[in-house]
Amino acid sequence: MGRTIEYYFSMHSPWAYIGHIPLCELMRRFSLNVTYKPISLPKVFAETGGVPVTKRHPARLRYRMVELQRWREKRRLNLKLRPKFFPFDAELADRFVIAMAARHGSDSFLLRAFEALWQEEQDLADAKTLITIADATGLPGEKLLADARSSEAKSMYDKNVADAIAADVIGSPTYVLDGEVFWGQDRIDLLEDALKCGRRPYRPDT
Repeated sequence: MGRTIEYYFSMHSPWAYIGHIPLCELMRRFSLNVTYKPISLPKVFAETGGVPVTKRHPARLRYRMVELQRWREKRRLNLKLRPKFFPFDAELADRFVIAMAARHGSDSFLLRAFEALWQEEQDLADAKTLITIADATGLPGEKLLADARSSEAKSMYDKNVADAIAADVIGSPTYVLDGEVFWGQDRIDLLEDALKCGRRPYRPDT
């Protein structure tokens, strides 16, 4: 049986999109069990000292744009740097993923949704957009939307935030293996190294 990764992310995150295919490749190669844990980035930032994109210093914003271009080229993605519907309130989209992960596989929907936002400039805050994407990937869009709007999905979303803070998650995407945090899609190679060698997890106090 494969090892388990806790995957914290938000549909709002371009870095989750950039790291999605490499993560799926790791899942296949190592037979990983992935627990999808969408989180509210504003709430995690508020607790851990992060700053939303709209409030960052211009120097940080400029560097972000350079990094997006580097990784767009590295991963060979068609990624628009300033899509029409970004930034947006990601809660409904995140909760849609929570509803979906409870009943179905997530990989095909996630890739299609990321492409819809970052390539096609669709609005992931719009319920009809989410339904259309789900239906196109063979999932029951209307049912998932109802589930996403349920109190159960809201409670799970809040729990994911609490779990993230407890696990020292500070951004999206973050992969947690045996309690060791790998923050950012640019840490996937380090995650792969840890999986290959089977070492004990590193701790901040050792």
